[in-house]
Amino acid sequence: MATGGLFWWVGAGVLVVLELFSGTFYMLMVALGFVAAGLARWAGANIDLQLALAAAVALAAVILLRRSRFGRRVRKDALRNPDVNLDIGATLSVSDWHDRRARISYRGADWDVELAPGEPEDARLYEVTALRGSCLIVAARKQAVGA
Repeated sequence: MATGGLFWWVGAGVLVVLELFSGTFYMLMVALGFVAAGLARWAGANIDLQLALAAAVALAAVILLRRSRFGRRVRKDALRNPDVNLDIGATLSVSDWHDRRARISYRGADWDVELAPGEPEDARLYEVTALRGSCLIVAARKQAVGA
């Protein structure tokens, strides 16, 4: 059957296209298995060998991906992740500190502000570095070079 090998090549193409939408590289590894099976079909291997080769190559590729730096997802702490808390990185002005704590009006509401460990109380501008409940953790804002 001449079209039997076409399954592997079309399958690999579909997986590559789907990978473009997901961006995780895992479907690309399975597509490598499909390509290996397609090459085995072209070389005249029977269907059992094609299936075994597709599974083995895909499994080996996924394992190698998981052990590489591309397969490890670095998880950020939600308290300090600007993708979760849009306030992180915002600049605040705090004038009065009481035991490294203050109360300020920010975005139309009153917020508790806590100074991060090791940060000075004499800076006028602070940057939000973390959010713990309704308390903003701030650090002295670094002055821009030439400012």
